[in-house]
Amino acid sequence: KFLAASFGLKLFVHHVEIDYTDTPLRTTSIFIMKLAPFGSWQSPITADSIVADSIGLGSIVLDGTDIYWLESRPQEAGRNVVVRRTNDGNITDITPPEYNVRNRVHEYGGAAYTVVDQQIYFSNNSDNCLYTQDLAGEHPERVLQLTFDPKHRYADLIIDPRHQRLICVQEEHDSAGFEPLNTIVSISLTNPKDTHVLAGGCDFYAAPRLSPDGTKLVWLSWNHPNMPWDATNLQVATMSNGYLSAPTLIAGGADEAIFQPQWLADDTLYFVSN
Repeated sequence: KFLAASFGLKLFVHHVEIDYTDTPLRTTSIFIMKLAPFGSWQSPITADSIVADSIGLGSIVLDGTDIYWLESRPQEAGRNVVVRRTNDGNITDITPPEYNVRNRVHEYGGAAYTVVDQQIYFSNNSDNCLYTQDLAGEHPERVLQLTFDPKHRYADLIIDPRHQRLICVQEEHDSAGFEPLNTIVSISLTNPKDTHVLAGGCDFYAAPRLSPDGTKLVWLSWNHPNMPWDATNLQVATMSNGYLSAPTLIAGGADEAIFQPQWLADDTLYFVSN
C-alpha cells in the first residue's frame, strides 16, 4: 500500500476458481504491477462517460397548452436545443441540428428564446444573431434570420404583440475593444432593420417585462462596480406606440438588489428583494 501510494503502482488482481469435481480447486491470486507516474494511470472511466447522459434542463416557456424547455446536450458538444411537449404528450426537438440556442450577453448569457402563438424566436450561439420559426406553418423546421450583425448579442427576449415588436437586452461589442454597450431595444418583427433603443445609459440591463395589457414595461439595471446581487434598480415606464415615456424608479438602489420582476394577469407587479 505504501509503494502504491508513493510511486503510483497500479495493481490488478485476478482470481480463478475451477470446479473439476465436487471439491473446488482454488488457485492462488495473480498480481500484476504496473509502474506509472502519479495521476497518469489510464482509467476506463472518463469525464465524457460521466457527463454523456447528463442533459441540462431549463428555460421553461408556456405557450397555450404546449410546454417548451431548453436542453443542454453534452453528447452534441454542449448544444442547446428547444424541445416541445404538446398536449397529447408528444415530445419533439424544435431546434434544427445546425443551430445552438444560446447567447453570451454579460458573458454568461440567459433567456435565449421565447415562444408566442407557436412562433419561436431565438438567439444562435455561433453568430449571435436572432432567428425565428413558424411552428404552426407548413414548414416548421424552416428558420428565418432576423438580425445579421455578429457584434450584437441578444438576451431576455419578449414579444410586444400590440406593436408587433421584439423587446430584449442588446449588447454591442465594438471591434476597437471598448467595453460592450448594453441597452434595451425594440425590434420590428416585420422589418427587423427598424430597431430603436428603449432604455440606455447604464452599464448593464436585464429582465425587461411587459405588463399583460401592454401599457407598461419594467426592467433591471445596474452599474460598475456592483454585481446584480449587490445593487440594482427596478424601473417602470409607460409604453405607447412602441416607445417608452416617464421612466420611474420603483425599487432598488445603492443598498438593495432586485431580482425576477414578474407581472400577474391583473397587472400587479411582483419582484424579489434582498
